[in-house]
Amino acid sequence: MNNRGWLERVLAAPKAMWGSSLPLRVVTVTVTGGILVMVASGFLLLRQATAGVLEGKRQTSIVEASTALERMQQQLRDTDLRTSSLYERLNQLANEVDDRPGQFRVVIQGPVSDYVSPGITAASVPASLMQAVRGSDGMFVTPTVIDYVDPDVPDEPALAVGANLAAPGVGQYYPIYFVFPENREVATLEVLERAVLTTGASLLGGLAIISWVVSRTVVRPVRRASVTAQRLASGHLDDRMLVRGTDDLASLGRSMNDMATELQKQIVQLEDLSRVQQQFVSDVSHELRTPLTTVRMAAEMLYEGRDEFNPVTARSIELLHDELDRFEELLTDLLEISRFDAGASVLTLDETNLMDLVISEVNAQQAFAERMRTSISVHGDKSALADVDGRRVQRILRNLINNAIEHAEARPIELHVAQNSEAVAITVRDHGVGFQTSQAQQVFLRFWRADPARGRTVGGTGLGLAIALEDARLHHGWLSAWGRPGRGAQFRLTLPRDASIELRSSPLPVAPVEESTPRALTMRREAR
Repeated sequence: MNNRGWLERVLAAPKAMWGSSLPLRVVTVTVTGGILVMVASGFLLLRQATAGVLEGKRQTSIVEASTALERMQQQLRDTDLRTSSLYERLNQLANEVDDRPGQFRVVIQGPVSDYVSPGITAASVPASLMQAVRGSDGMFVTPTVIDYVDPDVPDEPALAVGANLAAPGVGQYYPIYFVFPENREVATLEVLERAVLTTGASLLGGLAIISWVVSRTVVRPVRRASVTAQRLASGHLDDRMLVRGTDDLASLGRSMNDMATELQKQIVQLEDLSRVQQQFVSDVSHELRTPLTTVRMAAEMLYEGRDEFNPVTARSIELLHDELDRFEELLTDLLEISRFDAGASVLTLDETNLMDLVISEVNAQQAFAERMRTSISVHGDKSALADVDGRRVQRILRNLINNAIEHAEARPIELHVAQNSEAVAITVRDHGVGFQTSQAQQVFLRFWRADPARGRTVGGTGLGLAIALEDARLHHGWLSAWGRPGRGAQFRLTLPRDASIELRSSPLPVAPVEESTPRALTMRREAR
């Protein structure tokens, strides 16, 4: 395992370089393909050249050997063996034929002659050739190696041609062998091989340079397009690409510029719409507050004197009073949502003890919990500190606890507070009606209700969880939900301890600890 980890660390840098450099990949693939093509082409070229050179040498050797053999045979027929011995005549003929240095060597092996060209041994003629020539009237050719008498002279490849000389009048044949050195052919093939290697290396180098230049030519506009896109995403809407020519890359640049122009128009329109929306929110807030205040003052007077009216009128006054409270709450939530949409919400950060906020909000909700016959318990770290906007975090807790009390169905509610080096987390767990697993994200939608037929006990606006989610995101935090029908729900708030920290994990799981069964573990994906 350690060796594998070490290997992965060693390969990490090359892998990252390979993945980040298109020119490197293009050059590598091109050169690798070029090497394969060059090797295959060079192999075929050298093979054909070798075959051609050796076949030419073979034909030339046969012709020269035939000519020399025919001349020796003619001279041997003209020899009067009564005045000279056959041994002397054969050696004399061999010397005359062998008097051509560098062309071929002669070996005669027989009962009356044992001639070998100076400087070589009879071992230069293969035994297989001797066996083939013995007792035959044909001519045979085979590759061989010249074995020199001087041990300091290296052996060299050659062709051995064998045939028989017929002794006149006696009807006897004497084997003669011609050994043709192939040093010139070998030198020619070596020169050809060096030429192929040199040419291949030059072509590969040129191919690498050309592919690098081409890839850089292609990649440069793409990189400019990437940089321009990044700058556009960063808000530099006036940036444009420099377009030259009419090719595909120039078309890409023009498309990028057209896209940037249209994007700039759309963003300007959205900015104008946002300013109009913010102005509208400000105007509506101002215009609605004044009549609402007047209506509330009148409703409060009627509500205080409701005992003087008949029961029907008194009940109507009570409904008016309650609905005015709900209307004011709805107006406040709508204005807050509008500020989120307009991007006008800002944080006021201060180091805050999260446990103090939890206890404070639980105490504030205690009367409502008692009315709903629900108990609330708080557990966890009493020193959980973080830089947060206390007002917004308390509003998140208010919404979560309110929601838990309303849906707990008189069952206990538990709150847990925990922290680690990066984050603090708060969970609110109820054991009430719960919701479907697929609804874990829908619960944060505006005006969404898991069961439309279920009436609101508290008369909430339907915007509480949506506002809580926006408050969490404003802190760069997470607000996650877990639920099961009939087994309750748990909401988890995770906030960074410092505004500069990017969250990577939470001190608390999103699913309750008692639900950490194999079936539940498959559903514990962290919602962000």
